[in-house]
Amino acid sequence: MVEKFIMAGDTALHICDSERGDRTLVLLHGYLESLLVWDDFVPYLYKKCRVITLDLPGHGISEIKGEEHSMEYLADTVAKAIRSLGIAQCTVVGHSMGGYVALALTERHPDLLDGVVLLSSTPNADTTEKQEMRHREIELIRSGKKELLARIAPGAGFAADNRRRMADYIEDLTEQVFITEDAGIIALLNGMISRKDRNEVLSRNAVPTLFILGRKDEYIPEEVARKMVDAHPEAQVVWLENSGHMGFIEEPEATAGALLRFIGIDPAQPDAEA
Repeated sequence: MVEKFIMAGDTALHICDSERGDRTLVLLHGYLESLLVWDDFVPYLYKKCRVITLDLPGHGISEIKGEEHSMEYLADTVAKAIRSLGIAQCTVVGHSMGGYVALALTERHPDLLDGVVLLSSTPNADTTEKQEMRHREIELIRSGKKELLARIAPGAGFAADNRRRMADYIEDLTEQVFITEDAGIIALLNGMISRKDRNEVLSRNAVPTLFILGRKDEYIPEEVARKMVDAHPEAQVVWLENSGHMGFIEEPEATAGALLRFIGIDPAQPDAEA
């Protein structure tokens, strides 16, 4: 993976790019994450297809642009990055918040996509309760109490019975919260609060769609996930039986296999030449 900065329009974007492969996967991380979250997952993919990871503006070391990073702004920035890399089409994989960006990309730049994957994500707008929770998180950040967020959020992403074996990952994610700039966290929270429902976008979408969902996800409980699946019969669905919200860490082989099959690559086939 080649690490570099590129300009996506007027936004400086930190990316990693394997640079080789006939098919391309663009992996978009979730809230309070960065491209580092994919480090142990990318090796399951990069010898079979091109893989690009990036820090969404506001997280990692990409640029912060204003007090709200709307999903539309993030999608446009990702689209500019894809085009600047000379990629005609790709499959975008959005984890959690990254899925909101992927759906905005689907709506605004469908010509760039040959597939969209919602990985532990939904097309639903925030409920009133969820918006209120995000406003409370903004107040925590502004009052200098980010450690409260860091103490709860990383562990809650994993299935309860996986947390002990995932302790090192939880520690890494906790550290990621501490080093993420406060202004970036607030900008992304504001963007998630204001995002619109994109169920209709998904329903009329001509681009192949895949849901990858964890049976033990506490953020998207199974009954909520099933309603989403039932509402979108056009989408392919893969359930991760032993995962929470972080299935690509909890069950990386199953997640990678689902992604490769979705883009027409047999996970068992020999790796491409390096």
